[in-house]
Amino acid sequence: MARTLKKEGKFNYIEVGEGQPIIVLHGLMGGLSNFAAVTDFFSANGYKVIIPELPIYSKSLLKTNVKSFAKYLYDFIEFKGLNDVVLLGNSLGGHIGLYHTKMHPDKVKALVITGSSGLYESAMGGGYTKRSDYEVIKKKAQEVFYDPAVATKEIVDEVYETVNDRNKLIKTLAIAKSAIRHNMAKDLPKMNTPTCIIWGKNDGVTPPDVADEFNALLPNSDLFWIDKCGHAAMMEHPDTFNQILFDWFKTRNI
Repeated sequence: MARTLKKEGKFNYIEVGEGQPIIVLHGLMGGLSNFAAVTDFFSANGYKVIIPELPIYSKSLLKTNVKSFAKYLYDFIEFKGLNDVVLLGNSLGGHIGLYHTKMHPDKVKALVITGSSGLYESAMGGGYTKRSDYEVIKKKAQEVFYDPAVATKEIVDEVYETVNDRNKLIKTLAIAKSAIRHNMAKDLPKMNTPTCIIWGKNDGVTPPDVADEFNALLPNSDLFWIDKCGHAAMMEHPDTFNQILFDWFKTRNI
């Protein structure tokens, strides 16, 4: 993504476009560039897209958890002086968006979750016992997608570097435990924020029945499926993802 990372106070973020603010929340091993197509499309169609760099590996171990990241998001929204934001999160990012919305529903106009944790976390952070084996890590990275070719060498290298950094691995496992602790099944029925759920039919990390459960528990949600698609729909089928979301925004007057 040929974007300038702004650095203000304790925050690093990308900001493109003008209009209704969409705050994009990346996942555990997902870089800001995973949302390049989302950024390009929505910034050209009347939205301000903001992607903060979440402090996933820079907080103390005690503060490496979903609640702390949601507090960081709240501080960022306050710092930017924003109201009525749309939160768009993939994987852990979706969970952070959900938790923030539970705590501060007045700040959030709408939620968009794709491959979100919050209900089912068994696949997060596990399976790195052979982390020094590049081919094993490559296979794990490929399993995130329906089409393994989406896992470029750059993506595989980034995952390999992360899991072979002892500090980052310890924090990855801490986040996985935190995600399990912060299961949101009891909270979702009380959350009336309009929510767009976009899910890959072939998501092996957070399987399709997780999307069905989100849709059943959230009182004001709409669920959309993308076929031949894994855990990161906005990367694997960017045009379809953007069109679904754009149409949903129009339907909901967002």
